[in-house]
Amino acid sequence: FSYDKVFDHGASQEDVFVEMSQLVQSALDGYKVCIFAYGQTGSGKTYTMMGPPGRDQKGIIPRSLEQIFKTSQSLESQGWKYSMQASMLEIYNETIRDLLAPGRSNNFDLSTSKQYTIKHDPQGNTTVTDLTVADVFSSADVTSLLAKASQSRSVGRTQMNEQSSRSHFVFTLKISGSNENTGQQVQGVLNLIDLAGSERLAKSGSTGDRLKETQAINKSLSALSDVIFAIAKGDDHVPFRNSKLTYLLQPCLGGDSKTLMFVNISPEASSVGETICSLRFASRVNACEIGIPRRHTQARSFDSRLSYG
Repeated sequence: FSYDKVFDHGASQEDVFVEMSQLVQSALDGYKVCIFAYGQTGSGKTYTMMGPPGRDQKGIIPRSLEQIFKTSQSLESQGWKYSMQASMLEIYNETIRDLLAPGRSNNFDLSTSKQYTIKHDPQGNTTVTDLTVADVFSSADVTSLLAKASQSRSVGRTQMNEQSSRSHFVFTLKISGSNENTGQQVQGVLNLIDLAGSERLAKSGSTGDRLKETQAINKSLSALSDVIFAIAKGDDHVPFRNSKLTYLLQPCLGGDSKTLMFVNISPEASSVGETICSLRFASRVNACEIGIPRRHTQARSFDSRLSYG
């Protein structure tokens, strides 16, 4: 297998972030950026994206936000002013859940929850109806929101992982910048995604609700594979609508964004089958051409709704 970059056991969280920090910077420059982690349950996706509390162990999401706010402040001397909005959702059993909704808890009744709708516009922007959007002014603001979202996210115990993420987590930061000296405006989007883990039912020991969750997770990851394969083959029809995950990510996978995938693999010998599957999928992703990234700039104010993609 051959990839753009391989991190071994000795790599630190900082090593990983340094490798993709310029991609994060692109969001400030007016690009749509999507970074997501894929892999089997327990392979370290949430650790890579979030990391545990602690300065040295922070993952990609908190490090990205620190860089975004630090760089935006340094650009003020050049006439740039930025405003930012954040949202956080999970896709659980093919249902969108707003992790920042007032009174949100991870055991609420799905039958009484809002029905969120994914909408794409002709410009390639994506909105999720009724989703909570929060204005953020510092990395501390976002850290507080991440803590709230983390408490709301669906997790469950399986035989493969004591605290297994049972949903796909999508963090979105919409960035609007204007330069008072030149009149230029940019609109960037940063999507950071921690996918639920793929797993074999026989190994996870899932029953009841865990079984339903696993089936929904595997179905959506299979849909992601179908989309990637269709793009790689240059098919006229790409089945984005086959899952909420792929439909939400359509602009990232089939549009003009800069997209990066981390594949996390387990070093355990007992996981070799799932590891091979992940490596094969990652090779197919690495060979995909999804389009030319386009910088989003204009000379007038733009729609303030949150955009994905």
